[in-house]
Amino acid sequence: MGGRAGKADEGAAASAPSDLRQLAVELRRLNGELTRVVHGFATGQDLHPTDVQALAVVLDSAEPVTPSVLRRRLGLTSGAVSACVDRLERAGHLRRVRESRDRRVVHLQYVPGAQARARKYFGPLAEAADRVRGDFSAAELDVVVRFLGSLNEQLSEVESPRT
Repeated sequence: MGGRAGKADEGAAASAPSDLRQLAVELRRLNGELTRVVHGFATGQDLHPTDVQALAVVLDSAEPVTPSVLRRRLGLTSGAVSACVDRLERAGHLRRVRESRDRRVVHLQYVPGAQARARKYFGPLAEAADRVRGDFSAAELDVVVRFLGSLNEQLSEVESPRT
């Protein structure tokens, strides 16, 4: 009996590197497709792709976003964040709002009309995700969401090497 279990364990271990490779390939493909769509939106709005990433940070955050939060999340300098926020404000996507208790604190808010423009552009992406989602059970989707959440947590802790 121990021989059979050992063989099964060996088979699982032997397939792990190829599973990891295939996962990496699919994650790179997903990143490439999302990057292509984001670049298209950025170009159409006269923005830089980093500006679209900043919009996503503001949209997805459960807490108010400050320029300091953007700097940390996007790995930008303070000057680059200021330029990014200036572009987004001029383009009508974000607005700066002063914190009422401490006037030095600035929160960044997504302008509702700009959200509608983004929703219209990214609609086909949402529709594709919804079509694919229909091919999976709720339990499978829960695993996918848990995996992506855990991966994002781990990746957020990885320091980008400066060369």
